[in-house]
Amino acid sequence: MTTRPWIVDDDLWTLIEPLLPPWPERSPGPRPVPDRLCLQGVLYVLHSDIAWQLLPLELGFGSGQTCWRRLDRWQKAGGLRPAAPDPARRTERGRRAGLVEGMRRRLPRPCEKGGADTGPSPVDRRKTGSKHHLICDGRGTPLKVITTAANVNDVTQTLALVDGVPPVAGRPGRPRRRPDALLGDKGYDSNPNRRELRKRRILPVISRKGAPNMEGLGKLRYVVEQTFALLHQFKRLAVRWERRTELHDAFLSLACCLI
Repeated sequence: MTTRPWIVDDDLWTLIEPLLPPWPERSPGPRPVPDRLCLQGVLYVLHSDIAWQLLPLELGFGSGQTCWRRLDRWQKAGGLRPAAPDPARRTERGRRAGLVEGMRRRLPRPCEKGGADTGPSPVDRRKTGSKHHLICDGRGTPLKVITTAANVNDVTQTLALVDGVPPVAGRPGRPRRRPDALLGDKGYDSNPNRRELRKRRILPVISRKGAPNMEGLGKLRYVVEQTFALLHQFKRLAVRWERRTELHDAFLSLACCLI
């Protein structure tokens, strides 16, 4: 990445611009700040983890309120989605096609702490927090990320992650949405989930509690841990500041696109 990773060059903007919702032809009020500048302001906040009101105006990205409203508008319109990997390229390099797991809510008032999808963390003295559940392919490309409360068990999100995988194109025929196998550690040990995965024609490769670990599974599981590390290098995602889950998920989508 460059020294200024929030700068969107011409080639990247050519790919992103068609994904953003257009402005109405007759929009009241002054001419809005261009989407490209607002996107750079959002990326600046994502990388530096500053408060919206502290976004430097001299950068030319508009005010923090402008970038925040634009991100909210994009997310309500469907948001950005990470590009699916090319399975043909993965096959050429000798890697199997597999996955590794890793009604509108009431918005909080300004005086309230936390927000939607927060709960007591079992590993941080029950402080209120959230957790990311991630599924990626064998090369570490994130396919689906879910935000839940910190006290939600990982095994409960297994099927939601699998069913949320987007269509993966690249080969002749209908795009695939289901892998050949799903890898998971003992935290995902669940016989009902194994039965549901087999119904989806997915081979569950999940260690059982009380049994020795599968040989070589740790080396394969390292892929998703590396993706988690890349995801949390974005400082805005390491600590959740957005009370609205949809805005936090918008930052997650942008980070997945960059990864």
